[in-house]
Amino acid sequence: MGDIMSYLQTEFATFEEKPFNPVDSLILSQFCMVRMEGIAPAFKEQSALNEIQRALGGVQITLESLAAKLSRTLAPGRGIHFTDALRAEHFSTMFVGLVPDKVKNLTFALAASPRFRQVTISECASVFDEDQVTQFSALTFTYKDQFAYVGFQGTDSSFTGWREDFNMAYLHQIPAQAQALKYLESVANRTPDTLYVGGHSKGGNLAAYAAAKASDQVKDRIVRVFSHDGPGLREGIISPAERTWLNGALHKTVPQDSLIGMLLESSDNYHVIESRAKGIDQHDPFSWVVEGDNFEYLNQLTPQAAYASQIISSWLARYDERQTKTLVDALFDCMEATGAESFSELISGSPKTLSYLKNAAANADEEDKEVIIDALQTLSKIALKTVLGRE
Repeated sequence: MGDIMSYLQTEFATFEEKPFNPVDSLILSQFCMVRMEGIAPAFKEQSALNEIQRALGGVQITLESLAAKLSRTLAPGRGIHFTDALRAEHFSTMFVGLVPDKVKNLTFALAASPRFRQVTISECASVFDEDQVTQFSALTFTYKDQFAYVGFQGTDSSFTGWREDFNMAYLHQIPAQAQALKYLESVANRTPDTLYVGGHSKGGNLAAYAAAKASDQVKDRIVRVFSHDGPGLREGIISPAERTWLNGALHKTVPQDSLIGMLLESSDNYHVIESRAKGIDQHDPFSWVVEGDNFEYLNQLTPQAAYASQIISSWLARYDERQTKTLVDALFDCMEATGAESFSELISGSPKTLSYLKNAAANADEEDKEVIIDALQTLSKIALKTVLGRE
């Protein structure tokens, strides 16, 4: 059984010989976990995205002034190749996410791959704002004058990034989704006509949202939207017409035990693929099985994953937006009370994890603890009813 690393080491065909495929998308979506600020051509002083962020914080700007700002600041930049990303002086902070060492190995494999040798990287954008709970990053990959892949970064290891993910459960639009839409509309002005859009985890959600909300001129150029185990778009966040378009353009992949990718998923418009890992570890795309130039597809989710999706959907349906916000705020207040420096550190399963949980019990606000305990009790009741048919 192969994976994306063995694919990079053995697939030598050019994109003229073998068209861009879902495995290529997953690989580029993982490279989006490489911090390319100061290496790849960037937005000029990031002033356009910073202005969007200020607008999200309450400063009012018009769409016309924003468009003008984008056209002035997002000047074309000459892309770099993957070999240019091999900067040892940046390695200590360059690779992010839950599997940074694997992303580092992927970067070396991309630099050596003849298939990706002529792909250029540009349009590096990044916004991190703890006050506005925003973690956003994107890159554009261009192959000659033939096509471009607009890739959105998934969640990093910060509490801010994971809190923004949880905010999807109740917000009509999270800040990163607004950033993704503006980014796609802007870079589309400077890419070849053929566009692919994609991402892994939250990046897949951003890709789906941005493509669905894009102008008709941009939509007409999008060949495929890839969401690799990305959460769905909750009902009402896009219009019926936008959802119809997205259903026709979307290629969504989830592993057989998917949890993250089934969150907020309201349709069966996804492909189940095989992972060598178990449970939540299947969210790691380096565990996904690749055969030839495609994934190993399965017929359906495991019964456990199907039950979990049904349970969580029923649980979230019990709460309105205000109640969900209260729950998310309480949950992350408790997490931050642990003393852990990042979300990945908290869930690592290391000996420190128990110490962090004790800190949360000692330091978290009593009201927050009551909200979480009540929610967990409700979740337990729904699980019993779903799995055992018991109230």
